[in-house]
Amino acid sequence: MSGSLNLAGLLLAAAPGLPLALLASALWRGPRARLMRLLPFAPLPALLAALLAPGGALVLAPDPLRLTLALDLPGAMLLGGAALLWSLAGLYAASYMARDARRTGFAAWWLATMAGSLALFLVADLASFYLAFSLASLAAYGLVAHERTPAAGRAATLYMVLALLGEAFLLLAFVMLATGEAAGNPMIAEAVARLPTSPWRGAILTLLILGFALKMGLVPLHVWMPLAHPVAPMPASAALSGIIVKAGVIGLIRFLPFEAGLETAGTVLVALGLFTAFYAVAVGVTQHHPKVVLAYSTVSQMGVIAAVLGAGLALGDTRTGTLAAYYALHHLLVKGALFLGVGVAAGRALPWQRAIMALLALSLAGLPFTSGMLAKYAVKDLFGDGFALLLVTLSATGSTLLMLHFLRRLARAPDAKPAGTALLAPWLAVAASSLVALWVLFPVASGAGYGALIAPSALWKAAWPMLLGAALYLPLRRLGGRLPRIPEGDAVVLGEALVPLARQASAGAERLDELIRRWPVAGALLVLVILLLGAALQLSAGIGPLRAG
Repeated sequence: MSGSLNLAGLLLAAAPGLPLALLASALWRGPRARLMRLLPFAPLPALLAALLAPGGALVLAPDPLRLTLALDLPGAMLLGGAALLWSLAGLYAASYMARDARRTGFAAWWLATMAGSLALFLVADLASFYLAFSLASLAAYGLVAHERTPAAGRAATLYMVLALLGEAFLLLAFVMLATGEAAGNPMIAEAVARLPTSPWRGAILTLLILGFALKMGLVPLHVWMPLAHPVAPMPASAALSGIIVKAGVIGLIRFLPFEAGLETAGTVLVALGLFTAFYAVAVGVTQHHPKVVLAYSTVSQMGVIAAVLGAGLALGDTRTGTLAAYYALHHLLVKGALFLGVGVAAGRALPWQRAIMALLALSLAGLPFTSGMLAKYAVKDLFGDGFALLLVTLSATGSTLLMLHFLRRLARAPDAKPAGTALLAPWLAVAASSLVALWVLFPVASGAGYGALIAPSALWKAAWPMLLGAALYLPLRRLGGRLPRIPEGDAVVLGEALVPLARQASAGAERLDELIRRWPVAGALLVLVILLLGAALQLSAGIGPLRAG
């Protein structure tokens, strides 16, 4: 139904269009004063599109611009989850930031980021994808930098540098993908279909993985995440960790040629993903700030999703995009609820609030009957029965360990401000949707029935890695403050520490170069080199006959 302006087509256009229209309305004083209160309504067309328009398409501009929107099943799942979180987090933000003097600027950055992120799940041509990706990436800078503290400035600057680097990688990849295309702006599906036979296949795949891994936060490109989350306002953290990182997920879903079955590239992505999953747990358990622990948890979970995508690429399994999107939807809603929950359940929270946070946290590890168990069950067949499956299973052990550490740090955090209905209601709604949506979509995404989930063998497979994680947490808890303190951002902090050493080494090299350039020194060194070479030749001449004899 390409080009038709029926209900589905209008919803596809309005999904990114309404946030952009509200952003433009901020040019006038009246709408600008009401901007924060309008945030919950901006994503509603996207939510309706996810429910009513899967399979739809709309051409907004003909060749050579070829601006095309289309909604497939992976896109619909992520679009619906993102729209729901944007709406409920916007409702949360309207109350949470009601007294913030810069709330109007926050709302503007929020709407721009929202428009780009929603468009990413819809665009079907190369140029539009790049524009949407750039809008979502660059506008998120305003959410990270909002507090205007030195820590926020540092985190936002690092985020922007890495975002621009990621976009540079993607631009090079997209240019090579479009080379030889008569229209100049090919459809993504057409470009990916030619990728396996491209003479630049290796370079394109490398650039694509680097560009999207930066947004997902795969190690060592993860360093922006643990720095950005503790300085961003609570609803912004929910959006960054729940939605913005999914720009990398949808990018890999769209641009990896799963039908071709590229074993080497898939294996590399599996290895990178699994390393990320365990590395983030190891660093996360040393952190004290609850939001930083959640940030490292997101890095770990993105590693698991990368491993899912890599396993599907290696097998040539065309179901991979749908399965990865289903897993990503689980993370999107659960992590969004956890970040919103930090604002209402930190410190001496009510018992029922702590219970909900514990349920959400352990859902990430695959607690039976939660969305985490459903997501892990859906993707397990991609890993076969070998070592990769064992590592993916043990990643649930690491998640359990990390989430128990998070719950402890949350209880020791300063008490949250008393939360009224305006904060509690959106938090509880996101938490409930994380369970309901995954149960409803399970047969569609996995192709399996509900009966398989309640089999004793399935419940045991979900439970034993968590029991192991709980057992490992006991000695970790006793260690307490004796664990090594790894700074937030780990690798980037090490890099910053090495900068003075690098400057000293550079200055030393310059002084050495000046000394060598002086003829007496250079002449003496030349004579010394000649003498050493002569001695080496004499030695080799003496040894040669002995070896021959």
